[in-house]
Amino acid sequence: MTLLTSTCQEANRREFLRQCFLTAGACGLVSMGLPARAQPQGRGFDFAHLGPLGEPDANGLCLPPGFTARIVAVSGQEPCATATHAWHTFPDGGATFAAPDGGWVYVNNSEVPLGLGGVSALRFDRAGQVVDSRRILNGTSTNCAGGATPWGTWLSGEETNLGRVWECQPLGLASQAVSRPALGIFKHEAVAVDPVHKTLYLTEDEGDGRFYRFVCSSADWPASADRPALKNGKLQVLRFQGLPDDTYPPAGFDVTQAQPVEWVDVRSPTVAQGIVRGLLGPQAPGTVFKGGEGLWYFNGIVYFSTKGDNRIWALDPARQSLQVIYDFETTAPEQRVLSGVDNLTVSPRGDVLVAEDGGNMELCVILPDRRVKVLLRLVGQEDSELTGPAFSPDGRRLYVNSQRGGRQGKGLGITFEVTLPA
Repeated sequence: MTLLTSTCQEANRREFLRQCFLTAGACGLVSMGLPARAQPQGRGFDFAHLGPLGEPDANGLCLPPGFTARIVAVSGQEPCATATHAWHTFPDGGATFAAPDGGWVYVNNSEVPLGLGGVSALRFDRAGQVVDSRRILNGTSTNCAGGATPWGTWLSGEETNLGRVWECQPLGLASQAVSRPALGIFKHEAVAVDPVHKTLYLTEDEGDGRFYRFVCSSADWPASADRPALKNGKLQVLRFQGLPDDTYPPAGFDVTQAQPVEWVDVRSPTVAQGIVRGLLGPQAPGTVFKGGEGLWYFNGIVYFSTKGDNRIWALDPARQSLQVIYDFETTAPEQRVLSGVDNLTVSPRGDVLVAEDGGNMELCVILPDRRVKVLLRLVGQEDSELTGPAFSPDGRRLYVNSQRGGRQGKGLGITFEVTLPA
């Protein structure tokens, strides 16, 4: 293959990605400070070439040819002799961050209520060995998902009526975590940062929930600053143009096509939004999204899932349009393999990986041409759910949890590391 041919093929792939997944050009994210946000190097594994799943391995994972897996942490147990804390219960959303010594951490939420949730960090050395486990957030409740920031912190959301977002230091201590109430008071799921438009997006896990954004003011995120203060800005909700407030997109409103959207300021942003909606009734601003879950920003597009209708959405901030890229109900039967959509992440090549809460415990991949492939299946833990998919900084490993699984089936949570083929 000549260099010209290779260059042309890659250019065609980028255009294909733009057309299929609305990727509006690379945004050139730059890591600022340490720890750096994990940005896999190179193009990564091509999930279009996934083979069929094999038989369950010793840990109950069915994997394609060339993939291997191991257990790296079990809830209630110290993952290594040098760990400073046992791995937490009910692991949920997570992400990885590079460390200065060439290692990395896998940061993960604990979805336990009554102030017993929080966040832990699983530390790996440069050879990939687990060397520590520590707490980086304590005293919070039902920490479900969250999001990594381009400036190297983890935003952890509480899924309670009075839930807040907490900013944590992946290589730091629990005492360094800071509450960010400007990001709203509601049943938080995930957070994603668009550094180009200096905007944060947030999902809400409610049947009549909303899709939010926080637009940083110029004082909150000055042009000269590496990051925002997350104290001053506008909290808004999305509304499809032409639809009344407090309305779920009706039959005949074609969400499979890009539809124009607008943003409306929330009412009483310092008050719990569930209470505000209850008081406002049909006048509550914004389009209804049924159970917002996973959320990820990649290459100019914001992807998120809604579990109440088994949909994956793609928001194009540059064009201010939103559409569904996967809908279980309308997908062709042979592609209807993904259900119970929950946490998600995006590969270096632009593939959307979605974990199932329910379904048949699969981690699925939506390719840029919108075909769906199954990456792995976990058997023997059907009462659990898959959570927290995240690539290691070099893109060669993938972390995923069984939230209520254990070595022998049911448990308080177990974390796997899947190694991808070279």
